[in-house]
Amino acid sequence: MIEVYAIRSIHRKYIYVGITNNIVRRLKEHNKGYNKKTKAYSPYELIYTKGFATRSEARKHEKFLKSGSGKEFLKTLQ
Repeated sequence: MIEVYAIRSIHRKYIYVGITNNIVRRLKEHNKGYNKKTKAYSPYELIYTKGFATRSEARKHEKFLKSGSGKEFLKTLQ
């Protein structure tokens, strides 16, 4: 299963959206600073996840969450 996830920086106003096949491992990687883009904003908490059968379905949902209306939806979860 492929999961689309959103994480929120605990200390700063920043939300990151991504795709993974192992959400626990991926969240640990973000919090340990392995990802260059998210390193400066760590630590993170998981605020959203949704599973998909195929990577193409997950990619479509990821694109939605990165759009204006998707970002507004994620802000309501805070």
